Amino acid sequence: VYDLATVEQHARAIGSMKSLSRALYAIKANSHPGVLRCVAAAGLSFECVSRQEVERVRESVPGLDPDRILFTPNFAPRSEYEWALAEGVRLTVDNLYVLRAWPEMFRGRDLFVRIDTGQGHGHHQHVRTAGAHSKFGVPLFEAGELAAATDAAGARIVGLHAHTGSGHFDVPSWVETAKALAGVAEGLPSVDTLDLGGGLGVPDRPGRAPLDLAALDRALAAFREQHPRFQLWLEPGRFVVAAGGVLLARVTQLKGKGAFRYRGLATGMNSLIRPALYGAYHEIVNLTRLDEPAEHVFTIVGPICESGDVLGHDRLLPPSREGDVLLVANAGAYGSVMSSHYNLRPPAGEIT
Repeated sequence: VYDLATVEQHARAIGSMKSLSRALYAIKANSHPGVLRCVAAAGLSFECVSRQEVERVRESVPGLDPDRILFTPNFAPRSEYEWALAEGVRLTVDNLYVLRAWPEMFRGRDLFVRIDTGQGHGHHQHVRTAGAHSKFGVPLFEAGELAAATDAAGARIVGLHAHTGSGHFDVPSWVETAKALAGVAEGLPSVDTLDLGGGLGVPDRPGRAPLDLAALDRALAAFREQHPRFQLWLEPGRFVVAAGGVLLARVTQLKGKGAFRYRGLATGMNSLIRPALYGAYHEIVNLTRLDEPAEHVFTIVGPICESGDVLGHDRLLPPSREGDVLLVANAGAYGSVMSSHYNLRPPAGEIT
């Protein structure tokens, strides 16, 4: 279930940052048409990683200027690059191969290039998207080869893009990324835009302080004063939508194994895979018994035939019963978009 007022609030908070020339919503976090329309109305542009995502944005927001879409494919087939260029969508290339193997495609084109700064951030190794063990981006040591390959292809690099990871709260990390990209841009005189990616942390537990957006805005504004050549872009995804969505499911069964108590739900990792994939923490409450004291520790599981089908370990809850409705918080991002029909069980539907 999505609360669009919360989504709009977070989108506008990003859009109001004075240091940014543009904020783009990474739609892989949540591609529901209602969410996309809400984000567009709040003034954000869009970052897409597949042709299907680009088409979803255009279908959901008719008449959207192609300039408001940045297409950042990764190991995609040649046909997707050809399609994007024909459609007039801004395109990011992720490695030297495409420039060397398909130079005729990029002749006369303005491109963004994704750079691997070598510094990954995030709450889990699977969301750290920089460094030698990450598949993304042109490494810094290939910057000279990048310039040569671009010149040979007859293309022009106008923007540099980096995304170091997700779910972190370290304000200086985005400034570090900006500095790394500015260093690469010294050898690329046509670059006027630095896209610092996303990864803005979302508090996952009660009492955890949110990311200080005002401090981030000040830090990036200070960078811009020192580097007036560049526009700065940011492309949050989860930050915009996570808190605006919850997963609701009924308790199906109660089970105990000695000192361990389990509560089974009607859905599990087929609807929300983040706990199994990333070890992510999502707050869980019993909506049916909000006024009752939390007296017991339970592990909350789903109906999928996998040991990893756990939505929450050791949660203090009231003595839930069959039919109770449990709420899993911060499920607005990477929920439905990563869901599956594993075990042929349909995932949760979406409601706005």
